[in-house]
Amino acid sequence: MSAAQLLLVAAAYLLGAIPFGLLFTRWLTGKDPRQFGSGNIGATNASRTGGKKVGLLTLAADIIKGVIPVAIAVQFVNSGSGNEWLIAATAVAAFLGHVYPVYLGFKGGKGVATMFGVLIPWQPIAGLIAFAAWLIAIWLSRYVALASILAGLTLPIAAWLLGASAAAIYACVFFCILMTLRHQSNIQRLLAGTENRVGGSTKRAE
Repeated sequence: MSAAQLLLVAAAYLLGAIPFGLLFTRWLTGKDPRQFGSGNIGATNASRTGGKKVGLLTLAADIIKGVIPVAIAVQFVNSGSGNEWLIAATAVAAFLGHVYPVYLGFKGGKGVATMFGVLIPWQPIAGLIAFAAWLIAIWLSRYVALASILAGLTLPIAAWLLGASAAAIYACVFFCILMTLRHQSNIQRLLAGTENRVGGSTKRAE
């Protein structure tokens, strides 16, 4: 990679690492989402902690921080200054930034919104299929965690069926694996029947 490409990947990580859920919740409510609900800094727990406005702001910001660096990487490739592996590296870096943010001691969110964000300028159809799986799962189960896991599992299959590049498929497999691992506590609560549903009461998850 050239110096400019390495700088883009590093910037993608640092942008992805910005904990918007924590920032918006603190600015607008004075609360810390890490002390409520699941303790997560993502949009779902930000909404449970600070209300729908905070949740929507967090969701939008977490998506956008995935869109911006990958859109730049796509432009690099379109101008002949890189290949699909540069886009994949940038997308993975933004995703890892959210999941393991340097600003919070590498304790971040689960990466769902940022995953969808990196797909918008790069693999929009595969991302749309995964989002459709998410919506269907939410409608049928009302479990955000289950919907997120199913979306992650759907993504690499969709990318493969659509004939995506090896770089894109490997990145999607990576998103699927890490996102599923990040939902381990949710999986345990789903099996125990104690996971929160959309619109249900909020319990502190240990």
